[in-house]
Amino acid sequence: MDYIDLHCDTLMHLWQAKPGESLYSNSSLCVDIQRLKTGGAIAQFFAIFLPSSEAFKRLGQAEVDDDLYIDSLCSIIYHAAAEHPQEFCLARNAADLKEAKRAGKLAAFLTIEDGRSITSFDKLRAYYEKGIRLVSLTWNHENCLGFPNSKDPELMAKGLKPFGKEIVEEMQRLGMIVDVSHLSDGGFEDLAQIAKKPFIASHSNARALGPHQRNLSDRQLRILADRGGVAGLNFAPAFLGPDLDNRHSCLDLLLAQAEHMRRVGGEELPAIGSDFDGIQGKLDIAGADKMPELFAALQKMGWSSRQIEKFAFGNAMRIIEELL
Repeated sequence: MDYIDLHCDTLMHLWQAKPGESLYSNSSLCVDIQRLKTGGAIAQFFAIFLPSSEAFKRLGQAEVDDDLYIDSLCSIIYHAAAEHPQEFCLARNAADLKEAKRAGKLAAFLTIEDGRSITSFDKLRAYYEKGIRLVSLTWNHENCLGFPNSKDPELMAKGLKPFGKEIVEEMQRLGMIVDVSHLSDGGFEDLAQIAKKPFIASHSNARALGPHQRNLSDRQLRILADRGGVAGLNFAPAFLGPDLDNRHSCLDLLLAQAEHMRRVGGEELPAIGSDFDGIQGKLDIAGADKMPELFAALQKMGWSSRQIEKFAFGNAMRIIEELL
């Protein structure tokens, strides 16, 4: 089964990789080119996550300028494409992805997670020229574009800033995907008001089953569906069920989340946003090469081939075709 994954954090860990570890092959992460191809991936969205000061410390790295960091992570993709041209390429639009699939190559899309570095229209356009095609407007902190998801109801109610609204409009004009994962509820509402094209939640689940603030309410899922967007199923244990301290991403909870999204938003809504290499705990689907196990379980649960294909790649492909 072909599939498209809308979010992984692999590049962050490969930024200063250990000897022998690369995007092509590694033993410490969930994603590499070899395992993606084994699992049937036709495209992987690779996030450039902008670490906070605390995150840099956890990574054991000195804090660096955002643009230097972005260039460094882009270079991981560029170099892998140059070193393995028969197997891997950077994609900038739907035509690139379709050509890659015809040639038997895995396509990579670049994304930014946390729009804090987009401080001007020139910056946004420069990122577009680098090949970046999706931006998660916020991470877990306020930035120049808006406010994040939060347990604080007052913060959660705050929306996009005026500049953030302008950036959304420019992203959609350029041909970039606007991502609400990590955005506040107020920001979601603002985006729903101003967006002229579909937008997505690249790696967010249903709040009705998993009450984490990072997940989406049924109302938000319906809005996404009505606007032609998708929600990427996130494999993070704490996002799956009622226990926010859960450390096991079990298959049954993944299936329940996928089924809830389908029932609430229709079969055009659910997609894959694994969050591989950005999550921790015991994972039943433990890497890109294991993705067929998820599709087999959906089939056993009663999903039709059409529904599984839409979830695996069809819905994400529709977004790529329409927006890129």
